[in-house]
Amino acid sequence: MSAQQAARAPAPTTELSRDLGLFDITMVGVAAMIGAGIFVLTGIAAGVAGPALIVAFALNGVVTLLTAMVYAELGSAIPEAGGGYLWVRQGLPGGNAFMAGWMSWFAHAVAGSLYALGFAAYLAETLHLIGIGTFGVPQAIFTKAIAVAIALVFIYINFRGASETGMAGNIVTMGKIAIIGVFVVSGIAVILGEPERLEEAFRDFAPKGLTGIFAAMGLTYIAYEGYEVIVQTGEEVRDPRRNVPKAVFLALLIVVPIYILVAFVCIGAVQTPDGSPTWQWLGEHQELGLLRAAEQFMPLGSILLLVGALFSTMSALNATTYSSTRVSFAMGRDRNLPDLFGAVHPRTRTPYLALALSGALIIGLVVFIPQIHDVAAAADIMFLLLFMQVNVAVITIRRKYGDKLAYGYLTPFFPYVPIVAIVLQLALALVLFKVSALAWFVILGWLGSGLLIYHFYASRRELEEEVTPVLVEERLRVDREGFSVLVPVANPNTVDNLLGVADAILETQPGQLVLLHVITVPDQLPVSVGRDFVNDVRPVMDDTARKAEALEMTPNALIRVGHRPADAIIDTVREHRCNFVVMGWRGQSSDPRTVVGSNIDRIVKDSNANVVVVRGDVELPARRILVPVQHPRHGHLMAGLAAPMAVAEGAYIELLHVVGEDLTPHERAARAAELKQAISSLDRPPADADADGRRKQRFRIRIATGEVVPTIVEHSREFDLLMMGASRESWIRRKVWGDKTFRIANSVDCPLMLVNLRTGRLQFNVSQFFQFFWDTEEEMPG
Repeated sequence: MSAQQAARAPAPTTELSRDLGLFDITMVGVAAMIGAGIFVLTGIAAGVAGPALIVAFALNGVVTLLTAMVYAELGSAIPEAGGGYLWVRQGLPGGNAFMAGWMSWFAHAVAGSLYALGFAAYLAETLHLIGIGTFGVPQAIFTKAIAVAIALVFIYINFRGASETGMAGNIVTMGKIAIIGVFVVSGIAVILGEPERLEEAFRDFAPKGLTGIFAAMGLTYIAYEGYEVIVQTGEEVRDPRRNVPKAVFLALLIVVPIYILVAFVCIGAVQTPDGSPTWQWLGEHQELGLLRAAEQFMPLGSILLLVGALFSTMSALNATTYSSTRVSFAMGRDRNLPDLFGAVHPRTRTPYLALALSGALIIGLVVFIPQIHDVAAAADIMFLLLFMQVNVAVITIRRKYGDKLAYGYLTPFFPYVPIVAIVLQLALALVLFKVSALAWFVILGWLGSGLLIYHFYASRRELEEEVTPVLVEERLRVDREGFSVLVPVANPNTVDNLLGVADAILETQPGQLVLLHVITVPDQLPVSVGRDFVNDVRPVMDDTARKAEALEMTPNALIRVGHRPADAIIDTVREHRCNFVVMGWRGQSSDPRTVVGSNIDRIVKDSNANVVVVRGDVELPARRILVPVQHPRHGHLMAGLAAPMAVAEGAYIELLHVVGEDLTPHERAARAAELKQAISSLDRPPADADADGRRKQRFRIRIATGEVVPTIVEHSREFDLLMMGASRESWIRRKVWGDKTFRIANSVDCPLMLVNLRTGRLQFNVSQFFQFFWDTEEEMPG
């Protein structure tokens, strides 16, 4: 293969091996769920909720099920590495995808640090139990050192590959489930032998009310996020459309009853030494509350519980290391993070650099954030915010791409299930401020840094990836801070019209002319092949440039290549900050989904510029221009644009305002006065008026009654040019210009100019945001 052919060859895709079965991924989910939620947070949560901890665990199961159904649906339809981050990227606009990945990466990493610290704490307790201690090392330093060591162990296990990861997880998960089973059975035996304990233990069921229940739900929500880890394995699962949904529900079916039973046993089987309420005693022992409970009624309680805790924290650390790596890998592959995140090891086929960086984040959090409840709250908040985004994204994905996806599972009662989940998750996230204000401050700091990285780095890489390349840029470079008019050159027969309009616009404000020609290539070919056709379009561009120079304009010529002309035009508007785009229009579109045409519709929607669409042979300067005005406040803008196009001897511009017949003569006169006032600064004798001050350009105002469409069509027969303004409000009805404008445009015979005036940046961004959700006729990204 020649160097030239190699340069044109498409880049190879990056994929992960598929070697995980239903049992493997179910155990991955269970491993992530049965971790700190039971062994570390049960005592803390009991101190917050009281005996109502049982209700907190059960309600968390319900809240979890709502989002788990969404994950099962999307995981079956889009089984790729990245999970929630990937779906937000496809379902939500702008920087939401980056922030979802940024949040998910941090959430899994901080959860991993929590499990590493939990493992270290229980290992230290084990060493004390057998009389070894911490070898003279201070407890805090010893705990951190062990946490770092166990994190490194599971970084290596994940580096070995998915099969080894699944095998390691299966072994430790089955072991800890067996130990928890002994704990539950032992506790129930005690309760059955002394049923009076239940009455005493559950007497004050919710000592801190609903606030305590919700706080415990928020604090322990991290224990239920294992279904999110399951979908992260989507690209590595055999038959993912069938196995991913099954694994999600099987994992919940195993875990939720276990949590409820553990809470029941902890509250009901424990006899406190000092006679204090059981829940209060458990809360005082914090992360070791479950261990102290096991010591009372479980055979070999301390030993078995410590072994179970070690198994639990190891398997959870394994799962979260696995998941955080997959998220950062997906972000690197999508150019939201540096390319090294997307590198795959040639032998193990694992994302080894993403794994190394995720491991470094986990270890860093281990070292610098030692408080377990703060770490847990931070992870909880991140997961809740991420799940809220996914619940919004599933609604958009179903609407936009539903008929293009092969689902293995569909969420029932759609869209009510994700909407209810969003409300509940937001409530839990806010309640967590009472549990740990520090966690919220950490979250806000992480989110703030993510926004900065997206603004200054990731968004620019996205633009570099998506933008159509410039093949030729000739003459003067465009001053991006100055005024400029863009004229896409497609049809040589319409160039004279478009240049005349551009020249008139530049009469209103001196600036630069940008001429653009787009070389289009089929989707099946890389855009690089467009370079072969540059010489074919040079004569058209040179001829257009000469015509512009004859009109005393200095053109800047650009040639771009892309799959769609609209994309190239939008890219040029953004890069050069063009104020106006002047385009030709052949007439009514044959596509019923568009008003003017698919290219023009997209340009109006996605570029914040004044767009002027010209139909017919417009002779400028024109003698008679009709400008329908929807509201007097719009009159100044449209009249100002029309003014330089009517400078011929005896030329005039008529501003037509159509009102209903129920409007009184006094009200019509008021409208006319308001419109006259709006254009007062324009209706002045020009510098070249004759000796008597007679104007070569005159404005006329007409207030007409009747229906808008037939009235404008009837009046247009007397004019050489009809100039109509349009607003972006009709986008919400999936039309760039409203129905009335469309009907008028297709009924008049005179030359026509449709003008869409630009909006403020904030209003444009808001319009873009809502337009993203409204559009349904789109292909799946990627």
